[in-house]
Amino acid sequence: MKKEDVTRFEAYLAQEEKATATIKKYLRDVVEFYRFMGDRTLTKELVLAYKEHLTKEYAPTSVNAALCSLNRFFAFLGRAELTVKSLKLQRSLFVGGERELTKQEYERLLAAAKAAGNQRLYLLMQTVCGTGIRVSELKYITVEALGTGRAEINCKGKRRRVLLPHELCKILKAYAKKQRIVSGAVFVTKSGKPLDRSNIWSDMKKLCKAAKVSQSKVFPHNLRHLFARTYYSLYQDIVRLADLLGHTSINTTRIYTVESGDVHRRQVERMGLFLRC
Repeated sequence: MKKEDVTRFEAYLAQEEKATATIKKYLRDVVEFYRFMGDRTLTKELVLAYKEHLTKEYAPTSVNAALCSLNRFFAFLGRAELTVKSLKLQRSLFVGGERELTKQEYERLLAAAKAAGNQRLYLLMQTVCGTGIRVSELKYITVEALGTGRAEINCKGKRRRVLLPHELCKILKAYAKKQRIVSGAVFVTKSGKPLDRSNIWSDMKKLCKAAKVSQSKVFPHNLRHLFARTYYSLYQDIVRLADLLGHTSINTTRIYTVESGDVHRRQVERMGLFLRC
């Protein structure tokens, strides 16, 4: 592996204003490919062999994510002939219940955070779940945003405005005042730096046992999914929901509105089209 190629690729991604987590993902996928490659010559046949290897080891979505990273890298090197096609995926109508966070489970997580005396996490979860923002966008929930009732998001080169509910502004203003936060991000560490995903993930996982919620359901992004499903179930407006979530494609939004098979089963059963023998 030419380390200078990877270094140049990293600099290129940074210039493209890719998120830090995205850059790390791309580089990790490239390094894994080179480990597979070893001393062999870089050819299209080798890349196809790696694709087959990934297919045997990982879920289709994970395979496609890795191939996306590699294709981007090969294009950067000027070796477009090495790129390979992604696996064709059929959109799932249902999501497994073992991953879907319910409103009741969300409320138990809030109760557990409150009982543990973790007011920051208690309010943070409500902020994400009540607005549908990304965890990476939490830094834009500032004291100044609370004053205007709107957060101006500038993430990955995309700008959008998120309207903040009055009740949320009220409770976050009180929290900021108590924490003596007079400007900037509301959710910060003890040193005053905005919380990152790993901080939040770790704090949420600590609530699982007390809240009696499976760990597989407890991660920050699932709060955004719960917002999306709740909004869509009430208003059935996927175009407006896409705007609220900051999606440029409605197809992306559809992923967020997928519910468990149990929900669809109950809906069909309520149609009353089955007669008892």
